[in-house]
Amino acid sequence: MATLRRSLLSSISRFIDSPPPPSPLHAVRYQSLYRPSVGSFYRFCSSNTDSLDFDLAHEESKRQLVNRLVYRSKQRGFLELDLVLGSWVENHIESLDEKGIRALVDVLNLENPDLWKWLTGQEQPPEPINTNPVFTEVRSKVMHNLDNYASQQTRATPGQPWVRGWDDFKKGRDSPIVGNQ
Repeated sequence: MATLRRSLLSSISRFIDSPPPPSPLHAVRYQSLYRPSVGSFYRFCSSNTDSLDFDLAHEESKRQLVNRLVYRSKQRGFLELDLVLGSWVENHIESLDEKGIRALVDVLNLENPDLWKWLTGQEQPPEPINTNPVFTEVRSKVMHNLDNYASQQTRATPGQPWVRGWDDFKKGRDSPIVGNQ
C-alpha cells in the first residue's frame, strides 16, 4: 500500500512540475499539420497535393514516401479497399512518377464509402475523380474482376446501392438463386 501511495505521489508531483503547454503561436503552427477527419481521428497529410513535398531523387525520401503510401493504401479501415488499393499500390508504386504519386495521394484522400461506390459503379464519380489516372486504373481492375468473377445476380445494378444483409423473408420468384440479395 505504501508503494502505491509513493508512486501516486511521484506521478502527481511530475504532473505539477511539468512544463507549461506550448504558447498559442506554437499551437497554431502545429494545428496546420492536422486535418480533422470523421470522428476523433486525424490525418497528418493535407488534401492539397500541391503542398505535398517529396524528393524522388533522394533514395531515403523516396523509400519513406513509398512506405507511407503503401501503409495508407492498406490500412484504410475498409477491408475491400484495403485489399484492392493495397495490392494495386504495391504492384504499381515503383513505376509512378511525381504526377502519378500526386494522383495516388488524391485517391487516398477520398472518403472510403464514396470511393468504394465509385470504384464498383454504384455511383458516378465527379469529373475530377473520373479523370484521375490512378482512379481509372484501379476502377478498370475492379470492374474487370467484377465482370469475370461475380455472378450478375449478386451484383447491384449500375447506379443502385447494394443491399446490406441477408433477405431471409423475401423468398419469392423474383429473388436471386444465389447471393445475399
